[in-house]
Amino acid sequence: MYKGLKRSSEPESENKLDGETASDSESKSEFGGAPPAPTSDDTPEVLNRALSNLSSRWKNWWVRGILTLAMIAFFFIIIYLGPMVLMMIVMCVQIKCFHEIITIGYNVYRSYELPWFRTLSWYFLLCVNYFFYGETVTDYFFTLVQREEPLRILSKYHRFISFALYLTGFCMFVLSLVKKHYRLQFYMFGWTHVTLLIVVTQSHLIIHNLFEGMIWFIVPISCVICNDIMAYMFGFFFGRTPLIKLSPKKTWEGFIGGFFATVLFGLLLSYLMSGYRCFTCPVEFNNDSNSFTVDCEPSELFQLQEYNIPLVIQSVIHWKTVRMYPFQIHSIALSTFASLIGPFGGFFASGFKRAFKIKDFANTIPGHGGIMDRFDCQYLMATFVNVYIASFIRGPNPSKLIQQLLALRPDQQVHIFNTLKAHLVDKGMLASSEDA
Repeated sequence: MYKGLKRSSEPESENKLDGETASDSESKSEFGGAPPAPTSDDTPEVLNRALSNLSSRWKNWWVRGILTLAMIAFFFIIIYLGPMVLMMIVMCVQIKCFHEIITIGYNVYRSYELPWFRTLSWYFLLCVNYFFYGETVTDYFFTLVQREEPLRILSKYHRFISFALYLTGFCMFVLSLVKKHYRLQFYMFGWTHVTLLIVVTQSHLIIHNLFEGMIWFIVPISCVICNDIMAYMFGFFFGRTPLIKLSPKKTWEGFIGGFFATVLFGLLLSYLMSGYRCFTCPVEFNNDSNSFTVDCEPSELFQLQEYNIPLVIQSVIHWKTVRMYPFQIHSIALSTFASLIGPFGGFFASGFKRAFKIKDFANTIPGHGGIMDRFDCQYLMATFVNVYIASFIRGPNPSKLIQQLLALRPDQQVHIFNTLKAHLVDKGMLASSEDA
């Protein structure tokens, strides 16, 4: 859930950033200049005193290491507390990330004293969350929704209500337009919507992944954390070759070392977690107890199977077969994405920060920047996992289908019953009434 050790050594101020053009400079004059970068040392005083005799390089190593271990410990605690707490944490993280990005825009926007930017930004956040979480409630709590009349009405007209709420905000924005500042206001309108796309939409996908089973939530997040830590360590000790200009201290040695370490970590973590139902079973709502349950018969993904080892590898390790969980094979795809593509989320964030001459999105976590600095790769990973599950894992869900059938009118249920019966008779799976 948290990114691990990561070098964020972007300069706090530059006369001209890489790739900046004359048009960029003109844009700055309209935007009132870039927001000031934080310059204060936010490292806890206790750590400053304890590490005062070290060089800045090793002091940074220890500060990041200690605080990373603290964040990992917090991650374990919230996993222990269960899926409901995890969903609440995802919601809180989403709000904080949105706040950090919108604050950058607001620092520019407020100098013109134009109305409603921050108010409208938070209003749109509310609208989008209402839409997404309403869809989730209808999908995963269908029986509960049908049982309660107010919820049933809200569910039936959910999309219309969501659109009406958004339309209200849209009209408010149009009414807030001020002459001579139209372009700036539309910049900020786009800023808000891109932020919603990056933060809220992908937070919603994280929660959907969680409902598929906590293993689909924990393993991808842990792979990103592992890749970040191992890439930093390989780069710290062996790094010589620069990787990308957007992050000058990222090295090829760290990138490659992080990849192999993350694939190995993903295989081991998947093996450990695949044997526990609390991690592998989908998170479902129990209508009898009105609580979440994670108990089921493990699917084939989480049952040990025997695989033949290729002949080339047999000659090296002298094994002919290996027993492993099928999910471990999928974990290779997850860890590969986390290592090779996931870092581009961080590069994207680095480019964004360089564009506004800021070092971090905020200074929420000493030595690590803001919450968004820790989640720039996680959001990209969440989208990949959701697409991967939909493409290669998820099949029809009989329990949800039955719930939907029970909500139909009696005549519709009878029609579906007769159609299904005729289909099964044609396939020879059910005896016809004439044969009986």
